[in-house]
Amino acid sequence: MPTESIITLYGPGLLGGSLALAIQERMPQVQLRLWARRESAEAGIRARGISADFFTDATAAAQGASLIILCTPVETMAALAEKIVLANLADEGLVTDVGSVKGSVVRALQPFFGARFVGSHPMAGSEKTGIEVARADLFQNAACLLTPTDGTDPQRLRSFWQALGCRVLQMSPDEHDEKVARISHLPHMMAAVTTLAALRTDPSAIACVANGFRDTTRVAAGDPGLWTGIALENRTALRAQLRAASTTLTELLEILDKPDEEDLRRFLTEAKSLRDSVPAVVS
Repeated sequence: MPTESIITLYGPGLLGGSLALAIQERMPQVQLRLWARRESAEAGIRARGISADFFTDATAAAQGASLIILCTPVETMAALAEKIVLANLADEGLVTDVGSVKGSVVRALQPFFGARFVGSHPMAGSEKTGIEVARADLFQNAACLLTPTDGTDPQRLRSFWQALGCRVLQMSPDEHDEKVARISHLPHMMAAVTTLAALRTDPSAIACVANGFRDTTRVAAGDPGLWTGIALENRTALRAQLRAASTTLTELLEILDKPDEEDLRRFLTEAKSLRDSVPAVVS
């Protein structure tokens, strides 16, 4: 299996910047390239100590690359692909992404790259954005979800993500979108709902906030532009999970309307049991 010689990252934000730092630390033999839309992005890259060749020409950045990773918002990837496909990639060059949605991304990118493209989704990130908060250990012990399709081979990508410290899982693009809607996109929207329900009509309650509210709503501080794109791209799966959440909320309201102490205890006990089964973060 060939090792990576030139890795090109498109988008020097939190994920792209963290990938650059991790690759630089763990794969020092790799020639690293970073593409950004604006020349001004180079200063931030250099400030983080990243020794990558810098490009604003998307085609030039891809020339001869053995691995290309798209770290831009999912709705921008097809336009980038139109430029990348004009480059002469390495004979065994691969293309992947780190997007939070896979069905629409696979449908958009495989026509450009065919079997060269396999989707990736490292389950790592933060409500904060930008290369300023990037870190080399972001992917350590994180799950990375690979979404190969018929005719694609994920083994090299599996090895790549494992080299960065990830636990690699494999599933279809549709299964990915359904599962991630449950454990990522739904929690984000519910955090937004909780924030609005709690504070929209009485912002003065902010003075009373403690860690429970901070923990429950932390992800609602994420970039609205980024999350608008994610929610719309995965809206079918997200709508299904929001309907399920609505049903669960109705169940709780009915318990409180009675009120039924035993049903409420069972409701909360089931939630606690499921939450207790979630593994702790391993540092």
